[in-house]
Amino acid sequence: MTRPLEAELRAGALKLGLALSDAQVGQLLGYQELIQKWTKVYNLTAVRDPAEMLTHHLLDSLAVVLPLQKQLEAMRSSGALAADAPVRLLDVGSGAGLPGAVIAICCPEVSVHCVDTVAKKAAFIQQVAVSLKLSNLRGIHARVENLTDTYNVVSSRAFASLLDFVTWSRKCLAEQGVWMAMKGKHPSDEISALPVGVQVFHVEPLLVPGLDAERCLLWMRLV
Repeated sequence: MTRPLEAELRAGALKLGLALSDAQVGQLLGYQELIQKWTKVYNLTAVRDPAEMLTHHLLDSLAVVLPLQKQLEAMRSSGALAADAPVRLLDVGSGAGLPGAVIAICCPEVSVHCVDTVAKKAAFIQQVAVSLKLSNLRGIHARVENLTDTYNVVSSRAFASLLDFVTWSRKCLAEQGVWMAMKGKHPSDEISALPVGVQVFHVEPLLVPGLDAERCLLWMRLV
């Protein structure tokens, strides 16, 4: 029996070039159901309509999975990441786990930590990890600038200005690591405000199925 929105999710994933397994499709739908359930009490997201949630949250986050996988391949090819090294990703200001939880589902080889200053949001991520049996997902209740671990990729989705994002999370970036920032329109002003030593080395447009809005993905590193 097909679950509600399953066909739409599968069609959207195909448009994004993703070959999801049946298990991953089930986990993504289960994740969205958990967001809907918890939002009734904890107000995790302002989007309440399931179809809109699929587009604005799941597909929007799924749009970064293929670019992330390609970037990790490039890092391995260049030696920035050892071929057999475990990959660690920190999702800053993760909220309901977007895109962190989606990445954890689609990239089981990546260890994903979602940090948020709101305790109930970090607790929700922990619940998602338990409910969906995602051993590579963890929620952390903290300020990112207080973390001591380092990560190969530090990501954010509409979290803060690029300047604040890289400034607050700089200590978390591993040697030869990269920042991945999801934005709406191309943030020219924010790019020009970046500190010396932080380089934007790639910007790519994101075409989210069913979403009539500008999206782009920025990759940054220390130079």
